[in-house]
Amino acid sequence: MSIAPAPETDESPPSTTPDPPRRGGWAPLRPLVLRLHFYAGVLVAPFLLVAATTGFLYAASFQAERILYSHEMTVPVGDGKLPISEQVAAARKAHPEGTVSAVRPSPEDDATTRVMLSGVSGIGETHTLAVFVDPYTAEVRGALEQYGSTGALPLRTWIDEFHANLKLGDDGRLYSELAASWLWVIAGGGLVLWFGRRRTQRRIRGTSGRRRTLGLHGSVGVWAAVGFIFLSATGLTWSTYAGANIDELRTSLRQATPSVSAAVGGEHAGHGSGSAEGGVEHGVGLDKVLAAARAKGLGDPVEIVPPADAESAYKVSQVQRSWPTKQDAVAVDPATGEVTDTVRFADYPVLAKLTRWGIDAHTGVLFGIVNQLVLMALALSLILLILWGYRMWWQRGRASAFGRPVPRGAWQQVPAHILVPLMAGIAVLGYFVPLLGISLAAFIAVDVILGEIAYRRGRRTYGTPKGTAT
Repeated sequence: MSIAPAPETDESPPSTTPDPPRRGGWAPLRPLVLRLHFYAGVLVAPFLLVAATTGFLYAASFQAERILYSHEMTVPVGDGKLPISEQVAAARKAHPEGTVSAVRPSPEDDATTRVMLSGVSGIGETHTLAVFVDPYTAEVRGALEQYGSTGALPLRTWIDEFHANLKLGDDGRLYSELAASWLWVIAGGGLVLWFGRRRTQRRIRGTSGRRRTLGLHGSVGVWAAVGFIFLSATGLTWSTYAGANIDELRTSLRQATPSVSAAVGGEHAGHGSGSAEGGVEHGVGLDKVLAAARAKGLGDPVEIVPPADAESAYKVSQVQRSWPTKQDAVAVDPATGEVTDTVRFADYPVLAKLTRWGIDAHTGVLFGIVNQLVLMALALSLILLILWGYRMWWQRGRASAFGRPVPRGAWQQVPAHILVPLMAGIAVLGYFVPLLGISLAAFIAVDVILGEIAYRRGRRTYGTPKGTAT
């Protein structure tokens, strides 16, 4: 009986005489990286697809928000802005419910002032009701639910929460952390595979079928890989488990983000801090507090947070996260109007600055619309790469063997002096990025079980010679 030759794949070019396997360098590692890239792509890609799609919509939502809520966010430019206390009083008259949790004075000539109210019925615990006030006339132009430090309004809030946790709360955040944990692994593996291929195998022109899909997948992936790795790293900084480990590491290295102290000490503590209804006009009042912050160099945009209790100070913080970043903050004694503490962004530790810039670039605010367009391009690239990846899986199938994976046993070809340090590094990495470590261990366990099942079936089918009793 003749045996048909095995069909050639795109992983190996046609050859009548195969080259002897090389035992060192890249050759033993390539099958292992290829198998990891394949399995991670197939199994994690659905999570990445959701993250990429919602990330694309989130990047576009900044401009959509300006259009959709233009009435609330912008006003005709007037002759002179009213004192901030009058604007807040107008907001409280229109919306006496809840308490004032923060005030953001109009940062630009055509922008409204935002008065944030917490504890309002129907508004989530982590959200506020933002009342928009015309700074020239004190007219209340509307009120919208707001979320987060960037002041996301309902449209962007909905997309943001779906991107972060699928609208499932804290438990849902595991999906985005899993996607971020694997994105850099998949991107890095793709880079290694692309550069490991011979130049002639990277061509797209003149190819067809799976080889063309592979060329498109690799070419787009190699250009977008650095962006994917950046998004993965910055996404992990505020994830549930990896983010906690990163915070702990930064704290141990004395690189934590500093915060202004709101404690008020001395003889004035607890005096002259009576408040009006709603808990905002403590002591000297908002106008003098804002003037004290201005005297310390805090330019717009700023946010004023009233004292939490009779022993606390006002906090006034700059909230500009676009370049150049403005994040200076001061504490102001409500009894005297004097600044009691100051924190400058220029004095932040290096890792604190990098974390701030990384998160702001990840969310599309650091460089404005250019930042948002880059994020949209990266999201679209990831969507295309996932679709091409699944298409390659389909095209890899032979007859009834749909999506045949890369053969098992690749790790056995890796020399011990490479394999042992590699496994140790993976173990350490799995500790700091738990969802990566847990899911990788699960992949390996399932793969071992499936391999053992296939091996036992093979023995039952082919292991007993014909004519021999079982």
